[in-house]
Amino acid sequence: MDHIAEKLQPILRTIEHRNAGEVEFHQAAREVLESLGRVIERHPQYSDEALIERICEPERQIIFRVPWIDDKNQVQINRGFRVQFNSALGPYKGGLRFHPSVNVGIIKFLGFEQTFKNALTGMPIGGGKGGSDFDPKGKSDREVMRFCQSFMIELHRHIGEYVDVPAGDIGVGAREIGFMFGMFKRLNNRYEAGVLTGKALSYGGSRARKEATGFGTVYFVQSMLERRNTGFDGKRCVVSGSGNVAIYAMEKIMAFGGKVIACSDSGGYIVDEAGIDLDLVKQIKETRRGRIAEYVDLKGGAARFVKGGSIWDVPCEIALPCATQNELGAAAAKTLIENGVIAVAEGANMPCMPQAVQIFQAAGVLFAPGKAANAGGVATSALEMQQNASRDSWSFDKTEKKLAEIMYGIHEICHETAEEYGAPDNYVLGANIAGFVRVAEAMDAMGII
Repeated sequence: MDHIAEKLQPILRTIEHRNAGEVEFHQAAREVLESLGRVIERHPQYSDEALIERICEPERQIIFRVPWIDDKNQVQINRGFRVQFNSALGPYKGGLRFHPSVNVGIIKFLGFEQTFKNALTGMPIGGGKGGSDFDPKGKSDREVMRFCQSFMIELHRHIGEYVDVPAGDIGVGAREIGFMFGMFKRLNNRYEAGVLTGKALSYGGSRARKEATGFGTVYFVQSMLERRNTGFDGKRCVVSGSGNVAIYAMEKIMAFGGKVIACSDSGGYIVDEAGIDLDLVKQIKETRRGRIAEYVDLKGGAARFVKGGSIWDVPCEIALPCATQNELGAAAAKTLIENGVIAVAEGANMPCMPQAVQIFQAAGVLFAPGKAANAGGVATSALEMQQNASRDSWSFDKTEKKLAEIMYGIHEICHETAEEYGAPDNYVLGANIAGFVRVAEAMDAMGII
């Protein structure tokens, strides 16, 4: 990675001072600023009129109380967030995350990353993110419904199909989106289908949306591998996580001929040298909302479960971290390299720590950053918005074809931008610069806003 140019260092110091304690946001901002020195040298106008400072400051941050009643008739209080980061390219667009770790710093980092990710898709959407420290795990459907309805009572004031269009993220799937959409509809007395994406097909959802982030990540990796005259066929793959992103990344890897041998959840990871039985994983995680440890008892044979530990100890050629931020550090990166990894792609948002990214790049490992590799989810959300706006519903094949075209396009612009700025195969630099330039050009055209 580049060092931060001297001219940009005061910007990072200001970000760290004004956003004290928000380490994930500092990390995301630092990574982008490290890439921009080359841009400023070539296009000094991008440092005029505090353009970079404006891009690094959210347009709006909303924090609110979410009271709800549990099944024991006790009142519970959670905190809700929505950070509307940048609307230069279109309405704010980004998911809602329900997880105990959620705080304003995490939401801000996700919204910042989302701004550039959305720009890379080439679609007219800005960047935002939201969520709550509510934990849906262990809650009944009724408790989740009451929470979602209370959450939407406040959030509905700040969203709309031309303003801000949330989607799902960790802890927010079709169930939660449905509960929130129903309350939004009741509060606003209108059927505004385009206000939320990730909806069920029965009321305006898009085919391939559930699969999109995982599929898209694999399309991006396939494009990288093709640059080296290879592909997934016959390669050992490890995928962290077992939610939507991980499950459908595994499905597409298998379709491309790869062999997935390990996946995980927060309790540990499973290894199945015969190849993960994806139907069984779907049964456990999607149908029963169970724990991945159950796989061993149900599958039998040589499958094993490792409680805790690091899934990156499992030797593989392709590694896809698809769980959560900062899950893969320097030690894990070194282990993966020693075991022969050739490509790593971030299915989750910023799952690789900066030292790990540096180690991968120094070793010549193909590395795809999340803002490029996992953009398939938001791209398909934007396709869902298109269908809602035209009162249309596309086939799975048509939607997946458009997704594939978008992901191949993202790969090309990242690859070409990296080469243009003298850093071939540096997809981090390529993604950061390409996303930044698209946002910066729009903001510059609009004046000081």
